[in-house]
Amino acid sequence: MVGDRLTMSNYQNFLEQKSQLGGFSGFEPLWMPDYLFDFQKALVDWALRKGKAALFEDCGLGKTVQELVWAENVIRQTNKGVLIVAPLAVSLQTVREAEKFDIDCKRSTDGTPKPNITVTNYERLKHFNPNDFAGLVCDESSILKSFDGATRNVVTEFMRKLPYRLLATATAAPNDYIELGTSAEALGELGYMDMLNRFFKNDNNNSASGRMYGEAIKWRFKGHAETPFWKWVASWARAVRKPSDLGFKDDAFILPELKEHRHLVAIKEPAPGFLFTLPATDLNEQRQERRRTIQERCEKVADLVTSKNGNPALVWCHLNDEGDLLEKLIPKAVQVSGKDSDEAKEEKFLAFISGEIKKLVTKPKIGAWGLNFQHCSHVTCFPSHSYEQYYQGVRRCWRFGQKNPVTVDVVTTEGEKAVMDNQIRKAEAADKMFSVLVEHMNQAISIDRNSIQFAEKETVPSWL
Repeated sequence: MVGDRLTMSNYQNFLEQKSQLGGFSGFEPLWMPDYLFDFQKALVDWALRKGKAALFEDCGLGKTVQELVWAENVIRQTNKGVLIVAPLAVSLQTVREAEKFDIDCKRSTDGTPKPNITVTNYERLKHFNPNDFAGLVCDESSILKSFDGATRNVVTEFMRKLPYRLLATATAAPNDYIELGTSAEALGELGYMDMLNRFFKNDNNNSASGRMYGEAIKWRFKGHAETPFWKWVASWARAVRKPSDLGFKDDAFILPELKEHRHLVAIKEPAPGFLFTLPATDLNEQRQERRRTIQERCEKVADLVTSKNGNPALVWCHLNDEGDLLEKLIPKAVQVSGKDSDEAKEEKFLAFISGEIKKLVTKPKIGAWGLNFQHCSHVTCFPSHSYEQYYQGVRRCWRFGQKNPVTVDVVTTEGEKAVMDNQIRKAEAADKMFSVLVEHMNQAISIDRNSIQFAEKETVPSWL
């Protein structure tokens, strides 16, 4: 009998560890500062009432201050701290933003919780104890796809039992809405595989989600499932590209002009065995093309940057050899590389923001998420298959708060034509996804606003 009780107890503990809090668990806002814009107040209000929510807002709409106000409300409601996790260097930016709005927020890297709001970066989350907090905010939550499985598992497990959770990003699912399932699972909604099996199907009529015979499994909506899917997403997420998506005025959030230029670089010598350059046909050929053309592409970028008469420039690269050569070719350029310590990376980013550094060279996976570079209006990059990296890289500069037109120079070769075409295709898919989500979100909001509120409780006839 004792053994049976122990077994049952262990099983209950197992179920407890695997379960997730779900549904509505929020409360009415306790504090809504006047410095928030009207649309920001509406989003924070909804997220607090929801308890576990996602805010998919375009860059520059003030996600950081919304996160801070949301966290402060959770603290006042629970008398317990809130943890904000953010990409490297963005955590320090969050603290500075909190100081601007007189919100108590401190950074910690060793797992020690600070009074009220604690900020850390994703790589440091493993040092913290979820029992010390009532809520968790994942800033730039889409970046989780860039981390290894261990880091993603730490984040998912950490927030599994927290009653208050907030995800915030501008690129929830950059070109594949199936990726929304990872956000839903983190919030305690449908699990990723449950979502797939409810709304989607694949050609094999099974639950496989990896690769079969070297080819990725392709999922598509079940018949008549697309509308219910978007209604479900709108029940736990809000998507906003501009305030008017929520019915508010765009007065202070009209972006300046974006000038995108594509530069096709002539290669001195074609690939061995060819008389002229042909588009690469697979990933292996594309990698070879990229490495073979480093000199010509980097020289073109250097020419474009140096022609701007000393104006700030943000230079994105993908390979270490590209970064090293660009730093050498561009006068007074400073590179933020993977070999730099966390402290060195932050110092260089802050120096670029302050104007001490005029030309910054780095990779999207290091600095493309969350940082504000509105002082810079010139971006250069090489194409890649990641539309999210391109979008986030451009949006570091072309964001609400930018005063000048932004120029984006994309440098490529004839051999990378397929890569460029794929990036354009993904951009169109992402725009379509976001438009559909906004449409269904507005329908959900309209229903909420027009719902009849009954003032009296129903009564049951005596004869029942």
